[in-house]
Formats: sequence, C-alpha cells, structure tokens
Amino acid sequence: MYAIIRSGGKQFRAEKGLTLRLPLMEAEAGSKVTFDEVLLTSDGETVKAGTPLVKGAKVTGEVVGDGKGPKIYVWKFKRRKGYRRKTGHRQGFTDVRITGVKVG
Repeated sequence: MYAIIRSGGKQFRAEKGLTLRLPLMEAEAGSKVTFDEVLLTSDGETVKAGTPLVKGAKVTGEVVGDGKGPKIYVWKFKRRKGYRRKTGHRQGFTDVRITGVKVG
C-alpha cells in the first residue's frame, strides 16, 4: 500500500515505515503531521488517481528531525572585469517517518 503525496511543491511516494526527506517544514521533532494532498493511492490491487486529489485519502507521519543538505557553491564571473563572487547555499530538510496510509 502506498500513496503519492505533495509537500513543498514536490511529489513523494509514501509507504508505511518509510522515512522521507521533505523540504523544510515548521514542525518540532516528535510531532505528528498529516498530509491531505494525496494525488494517487494504491492498495496493491487497485490504483486511485485523484482529479487532482483523492477524496478521503490521508497520510500520517512523525517528524524525526531536521537539518541541512550538502553545501552547493555558486560562482559569478565576468571576464576581463575583475568581478568574481563565490557564495554557498545549504537547503534545509525535514525527515518524516510515515506511520499510516489511509486510502480514500
């Protein structure tokens, strides 16, 4: 049994017991979260696709923690002008363990 959910503008496949690395959310470690934006569900035999969401479907999870991804360097350079800039960015994430998938 699995579901395709939308979180932070991206889509993820959620199964019970799986830990997902989602874009940063405002949630404390150990708190419960519910995802109502379910795009597709499957119980192993039948597949329900939403238009755009599946009615009555819900995915629940528990926040494990959050952190930052690896550093990505961004270079700006203009030739013959002496202009160089180097900046870095680390994208935040939240780890969520899926505790239940309810098919609508």
